[in-house]
Amino acid sequence: MLEITRIRAERQDIVKALEKRQIGEASELVDRIIILDDDRKSTQTKNDELLAEANQLSKTIGQMMKEGRREEAESIKQRSADLKSESKSLTEKQNSIDMELQQLLYKLPNTPNSDVPAGASEENNEIVYEHGVPPQLGEDAKPHWELIKQYDIVDFDLGNKVTGAGFPFYKGKGARLQRALINFFLDEAVKRGFVEVQPPIMINEDSGYATGQLPDKDGQMYHVKEENYFLIPTAEVPITNMYRDVIVDTDKLPIKHVGFTPCFRREAGSWGAHVRGLNRLHQFDKVEIVQIQHPEKSYDTLKEMSEYVQELLQKLELPYRVLNLCAGDLGFTSAQTYDMEVFSAAQQMWLEVSSVSNFETYQANRLKLRYRGDDKKTQLLHTLNGSALALPRIIAAILENNQSPEGIKIPEILVPYTGFDTIS
Repeated sequence: MLEITRIRAERQDIVKALEKRQIGEASELVDRIIILDDDRKSTQTKNDELLAEANQLSKTIGQMMKEGRREEAESIKQRSADLKSESKSLTEKQNSIDMELQQLLYKLPNTPNSDVPAGASEENNEIVYEHGVPPQLGEDAKPHWELIKQYDIVDFDLGNKVTGAGFPFYKGKGARLQRALINFFLDEAVKRGFVEVQPPIMINEDSGYATGQLPDKDGQMYHVKEENYFLIPTAEVPITNMYRDVIVDTDKLPIKHVGFTPCFRREAGSWGAHVRGLNRLHQFDKVEIVQIQHPEKSYDTLKEMSEYVQELLQKLELPYRVLNLCAGDLGFTSAQTYDMEVFSAAQQMWLEVSSVSNFETYQANRLKLRYRGDDKKTQLLHTLNGSALALPRIIAAILENNQSPEGIKIPEILVPYTGFDTIS
């Protein structure tokens, strides 16, 4: 959430940045926020003055009663009652202003970093790096949804029977490959200094608002109405919320966590080749890395996180490319995002497998996640996260790119984890 002090101080720059995101009503929203903030301040000032006068009258009435000046005391009691009634009305007005102001602030996405390219959609994303050569498969090459049937390693029909579309069963070597990837990703992160956590996979409403999934992604999250809990869309949410309302000692920065969780998203209902098979699911497994960093160092950290994810893809022997997302394609809470996409040879398409993002102070402002500066005043930290990695599309690319008449070759780095080198 953008800070009101920043909105007021940098009004023109923020409007320009939000327009870069294709937010058409940016100027109107920002001006309405400033007007409401002015109204909130004036209402608060007037209410404080009324309460101060009411408190002084109460002391005067008490003193008069002690001195036996009952009639004089009674004569000013009505003024005291009127002040309290007026204060109650102002409090109700202030609460209404606060609620409207909060909802408007929730509508404003983060402002993009100056290095983010302009553009309205994914067509305007900037390719900043490519690695590896896509394999050349024969004419009989199969997409992964055919391969998983051939080798009986993932079962969509069974998942549809037990739950519904988008909830597959992983079986036999498919389940072992899934587990191998999870352990490989976790082990690599721990080697790089990330502290492993196993968080809950349900969050409360406060946690959803704190990291920006609510209200923006309300319709995409599975909701347990009885307890008002939400199934997590990514481990970022519970892990980052570990530090809600926390003042962090600067000597503990950066804070680095890695966590594996299932992830749940309702968005998988569209049709087309790009969502077939493992390309998009309602439930999928993902290893997530999260960092909390000093504002002066967060963009160096973003670069390091991107390079780390790329190292994982290189070890898996997958051709990939890195995209600097344009302003119109950025996530709601992100200031800058790098997407890593692997090439799926049988589908002849790029599949996003990781997004690494810097949220700057946007989440930290909602979280009230702070540190003390040299002047001992609290300041907001920066939060970052990244997929390292999401499993379904990694598996899809491994299956398709490594297929042969003899079976599917497992990347060498995974063989100690799987216990086999071929799916056949």
